[in-house]
Amino acid sequence: MQKKMIKRGKRPELMWGLGLSEQLKKQVEMGVGPGFYIRNYPAGAFPWTKELNQNEKPSAAWIPWSVWAEMPEFRREEYRSQDSTQRILIQDINDTPLEMDTVLAEGFLTVVRTPLTRPKVQDAVFRAKEVTSMYSDIYRMTEEILLERELLARKTDQLMFLNKILASATESLDATTILLNAKETLSLVLPVKQLHAGFWTHQLDSEVTDVEIFLNGTMPPEVESMWVEHIMASAADMGSGPVNGFQVVHTDPARRQEYTLTPKSGRLVTLPLTAGQDTFGCLALLCEPDYHLGKDQVETFRSAVNHLGLALRNALMFKEVKLRADRDGLTRIYNRHTFDERLIYEIKRRRRYNHDLSLLMVDLDHFKQVNDTYGHKAGDMVLCKVGEILTETFRGTDLAARYGGEEFVVLLPHTTERDAWALAERVREAIQSCEFHFDGHDFAVTASIGVASVEAGALTKDDDLLIKADKALYEAKHNGRNTVVISKPKVDQISAQ
Repeated sequence: MQKKMIKRGKRPELMWGLGLSEQLKKQVEMGVGPGFYIRNYPAGAFPWTKELNQNEKPSAAWIPWSVWAEMPEFRREEYRSQDSTQRILIQDINDTPLEMDTVLAEGFLTVVRTPLTRPKVQDAVFRAKEVTSMYSDIYRMTEEILLERELLARKTDQLMFLNKILASATESLDATTILLNAKETLSLVLPVKQLHAGFWTHQLDSEVTDVEIFLNGTMPPEVESMWVEHIMASAADMGSGPVNGFQVVHTDPARRQEYTLTPKSGRLVTLPLTAGQDTFGCLALLCEPDYHLGKDQVETFRSAVNHLGLALRNALMFKEVKLRADRDGLTRIYNRHTFDERLIYEIKRRRRYNHDLSLLMVDLDHFKQVNDTYGHKAGDMVLCKVGEILTETFRGTDLAARYGGEEFVVLLPHTTERDAWALAERVREAIQSCEFHFDGHDFAVTASIGVASVEAGALTKDDDLLIKADKALYEAKHNGRNTVVISKPKVDQISAQ
């Protein structure tokens, strides 16, 4: 037995009548035909705000002039505000004809005079449909234009964002500055609370890597440990290889409240930094929880990170090139060129501010015998150890450099002759106490040190500071080595004093 299917026909189009008499209602219904449904509201029961705002809007409203004329102005304004409904004015044949300007000023599409014949009604409905269709096209075109403008505005914002990323990333060759600027710029599209980074470099002739970790700021030890562990784990996952050691750098030295946030304090995004096919680092961004980017924003963000990766790669390469230019390739302390430049600078500062300035000249005793007896690799080992001793002994404001061969110099601003002598003795004793082991042999080395100073308020010239230190070193060698000698003032200088 087949069930009969009831097909729902197309719903008739709704029209309103406001205060239509039965005769007028029938004339409108006969004129519009069966495709329309006329809902007539008698006088005193016109639709109010709730009905006016309902989803189903009438395509047209038929209103007699006598009803409209008696309606309060605020009610008229409510009906005029219904843009989707075309209002058709009905005038009695005995009424004084209205000018079309008045009809339009009252918010009506057209006016129809009684009797409402079928052609008159259909002509009014045709106009209403034509205007509605035109409004619909205009509305659709407006929506498309607004959408295109919105898309264009978003593209413009994204281009401006990328331009800002490029500008901030390329204004410096310092990784710390680039990362601080990146945090500020990325916050334009993503609520970034913290931005940390890790970079790894493979040691020459070895599979192990050294990792340099840049943390957003100074933080409690337990929090810092969590971030270090996360970045080290990310480095391992991204192919850094076995890690030999790591160094932590704080991009912002100040301790702020947000720097107590752990990797679990929000949504953590860790992104690789690549240059070509090589992954050399990662960015760890801590963001607000439950924050999501749109598809176009994700693409923009990826482009920004790629730009950052290139800028950071350039910064790291510049740092390495500068390190090689400023440092001795073997001992990793400063080279002679850097020392010569710094000496000129410190002499000019001493002349201006009249502070103490001292210089140590260190020479390893009988170093040629080490090379001849144990080989040059053993000699290199000794030189590297002396470089470590000098690095650990002096302040960050001092400058230790390899002057040439087995000779080292240390420039000591704001240091008196007495303090310079004490530091020289500490270095001499540290070198003497070192025990070297190479290829089954044990040996030790000593050093001779010459000290020269220019005291604050002294009348001596400071241009010959290097010469005086060299003469003091020669005297230390002449006196039997493994000793510290202070440069003696000239006779004319003693007379002047």
